Amino acid sequence: MRTLIASRCAAGACLLIAAASIDSAAAQSAASASPPDFSGVYYPYTPGRGGGGGRQATAPAAAQRGAAPAGAQRGGAPPPRPTQSAPLSDGSQGRSPEAPKLTPEYLAKWEVMRKSRIAGSYEYDNNARCLPPGMPAMMGMAYGMEIMQAKDRITFFSELNDALRRVYLDGRKPTAKQLDDPTYAGYSTGHWEGDTLVVETVALHPDSFIEGFTPHSDAMTVSERIRFTAPGILEDRITVRDPKALTEPWQTVRTYRKALPPNDELREFACAEGLSRELVSGKH
Repeated sequence: MRTLIASRCAAGACLLIAAASIDSAAAQSAASASPPDFSGVYYPYTPGRGGGGGRQATAPAAAQRGAAPAGAQRGGAPPPRPTQSAPLSDGSQGRSPEAPKLTPEYLAKWEVMRKSRIAGSYEYDNNARCLPPGMPAMMGMAYGMEIMQAKDRITFFSELNDALRRVYLDGRKPTAKQLDDPTYAGYSTGHWEGDTLVVETVALHPDSFIEGFTPHSDAMTVSERIRFTAPGILEDRITVRDPKALTEPWQTVRTYRKALPPNDELREFACAEGLSRELVSGKH
């Protein structure tokens, strides 16, 4: 059979055809192995609630049925008081069951911060002091984020406080100098596992928060697995580890929807300008 095939090949044509087939297969394999492109502007998105890119809210079910919305006034009466089932941002209702589980030492730190915030102090309010939200809190991306992707790095830019972080993909590792100089965003390195971006972040400033105003130590690390779960829907699975501050790893999932024109433009967040005006006017 091989002799018959060989006799039908003219001047090595079979070899050329075979080589072309191999090159084509290799090209298709390389194309399928290329990572997805996360580039674009995204807003927080809650699956199942609809909405447009995190900036639109769906109507309550009661309103959809023709009933008055929960906050509507009836007969001139004031709207009902908001529910207190969830903790408030000042901690006056305690900690959420889903909040990171703190060691006694760091729970005591949180209690000091809670009392300060309830008293109206801005001492532990990084947003009011125009400080970056830090990792992993910044991945809440309340006002949206822009992802800029290159071969050797991915940059995340948050509209809130113009916060920025970079994930290096070229195999570099943090130096001793970088580890000794922690930042709010930390030092992030990553690699691709198929269509998933796997990220490790270290060297995080201890004055930042895990979420809300949950404190952490200088030993905290953050792991992420970022991927598309559907066209335009980006998921970030976050795991926080801190042997000093946490009794167990804390996990959360952030989901974002990619924005389309004309909603794909972030605005400048002039926090320092606003803060300087308040200082001049004597409000702080």
